[in-house]
Amino acid sequence: MSRQKQGRVVVVTGASAGVGRATVRAFASEGACVGLIARDTEGLHAAAREADELGGKGVAVAADVADADKVENAAARIENELGPIDVWVNNAMTTVFAPIADTTPAEFKRATEVTYLGTVYGTMAALRRMLPRNEGRIIQVGSALAYRSIPLQAAYCGAKHAIAGFTDSLRTELFHDRKNIHVTMVQLPAMNTPQFTWCRSKMPRHPQPVPPIFQPEVAAERIVWASHHNRREVFVGIPTVIAIEANKLAPGFADHYLGSTGFDSQQTQEPVAKGRPDNLFEPVPGDFGAHGIFGAQAHEQAVTTWLAQHKGRTALAGAALGIVAFALKKRAS
Repeated sequence: MSRQKQGRVVVVTGASAGVGRATVRAFASEGACVGLIARDTEGLHAAAREADELGGKGVAVAADVADADKVENAAARIENELGPIDVWVNNAMTTVFAPIADTTPAEFKRATEVTYLGTVYGTMAALRRMLPRNEGRIIQVGSALAYRSIPLQAAYCGAKHAIAGFTDSLRTELFHDRKNIHVTMVQLPAMNTPQFTWCRSKMPRHPQPVPPIFQPEVAAERIVWASHHNRREVFVGIPTVIAIEANKLAPGFADHYLGSTGFDSQQTQEPVAKGRPDNLFEPVPGDFGAHGIFGAQAHEQAVTTWLAQHKGRTALAGAALGIVAFALKKRAS
């Protein structure tokens, strides 16, 4: 396939499941050639086949994003097979559901290496190829938790905060050097992905995303949208906007509120199965697809899209202020 006739070349890390899997499908549906990076699982190769079936082209490259050399080698192979990379999506993550006092140094280290350093290494691999050409797009998959931390996920929240700080530094350097490389951070709400089935958990009950929950296709659509538009950030869903903007207005209230509700809201009523496998250090065998087990509760659309994508944050902040004021009034009554 000639370069003139094929679609864009896109790299997606964490491509085997969840938001990454849905993102591969969305780009492939546009006819993109997608380089898929994840640890070597059935899901990785199944996702590459789906890309072919949807009208794109998928190239699966097994790599642990916590290893910088493996990420670099994956990028080199993808460009060798597909051509120059146009878009790089840093999505890979892992987490531990546990109080800080019950989380080991090794668990913090691993979650940070995958979620934060994996993003750093992916960005560096992309820049090595984009800077000489002076073109390209890098999309960091973030979260409302990059701004507003919650209990039981300190490792993940810390990593997402770090990604936001790293990305801000990157933008300033690209502006200084007058480079035509655009960086967008897409901030997500709670998603119905398999991570809650395979994440390491030290809680007595089964982990769940904090409602309201959205299907991963909602995130994928916004990530693809961001790859076509010059936006600094894209907020997905009203819950994301409220969490981010309201935290700026009343962070102390949020501390107390989440301290009171954040433990129960992240657990179902079902006990965690003893000895269940988790993917913190090794992948869990099988193809888990894009969706998790909370489909019955998950929304397939996000209401805020037009405002968030068209820089309507002033209006959104006003809405958040009204919600916070209402919550404070209820708390005082």
